[in-house]
Amino acid sequence: MREPRDVLIVIPVYNDWEAVSLLLVRLDAVLAQADISADVLLVDDGSVEDVPGGTDTGGRRALCRIDVLKLRRNLGHQRAIATGLCYAHDHLQARAVVVMDGDGEDAPEDVPRLIEKLRASGARAVVFAERTRRSENLTFRIGYALYRWAHRLLTGIAVRVGNFSAFPYALLPRLVTVSELWNHYAAAVFKSGLPREAIPTTRAARLHGRPRMNYVALLAHGLSALSVHAELVGVRLLAVTALLACALVGLMVGVLVVRLATPLAIPGWTSTLAAILLVLLVQVAGFAGFLAFVVLHGRSQPGFIPIRDYVHFVDSLRPLAGGAKEP
Repeated sequence: MREPRDVLIVIPVYNDWEAVSLLLVRLDAVLAQADISADVLLVDDGSVEDVPGGTDTGGRRALCRIDVLKLRRNLGHQRAIATGLCYAHDHLQARAVVVMDGDGEDAPEDVPRLIEKLRASGARAVVFAERTRRSENLTFRIGYALYRWAHRLLTGIAVRVGNFSAFPYALLPRLVTVSELWNHYAAAVFKSGLPREAIPTTRAARLHGRPRMNYVALLAHGLSALSVHAELVGVRLLAVTALLACALVGLMVGVLVVRLATPLAIPGWTSTLAAILLVLLVQVAGFAGFLAFVVLHGRSQPGFIPIRDYVHFVDSLRPLAGGAKEP
């Protein structure tokens, strides 16, 4: 087991090695200035491009060791993070863990700020970088705002954070046993009940190439986050359908009252309206029953435990500038 560094930085990478190379240079300079030592674990998420020879520039001052954890297949951004955290739990040590993207949009200059806030919290909380301003185009920002609105409506939880965060290594054993970590890192932290803090940050521009997050990826990312709170979403939808069913029953009673107790009835309208309301009521009841079945069925199924199952996806670990080493 290695001597613990101040920080272990976990970065998922998929065919984005040029940006990662530039990020490592900036990280080393920023951390050296802040007198923070760090190891870096690059999680190669089944990249089809080989790691370029110039990715490790050498002459590092703060980054003590950089390893590439190669996965056997492309799992996706969130599951690559989960795999990296599980591997760190089993094989690496540090006083704190930082999760960040490798394209530079998570600014290296914010890493010391995250660590400072973590220390100020007594090393008891997960500290997220809360976005105060995004760098994408207007259409994408509108789409992201709609996602946040839907997430708040369906779960009651406001979302202003992503993966960029820091937490004490002592919380890692708890986090890697959360099944939902396999679907969405930030949502799993919320679901786990771990204490949380945040610092305001501005999303930076990519260091190289074009943004990889498109509208399809944004939708998939949003659905992954919502899936973590599937039970909560199900309960809220059941409550809404129950209220709607009560409203439909009330309307049907009102129709009968008008038909039988007032002279306002128009021939034929009572049966037509009652039939429409009955059809709607049956559909609402059917939806509520199906939703309840899905929620209960999900609770009865064995969950994917990241710390137990991640090993099936790990291929090898090798130093960035050295030979291959089996995990």
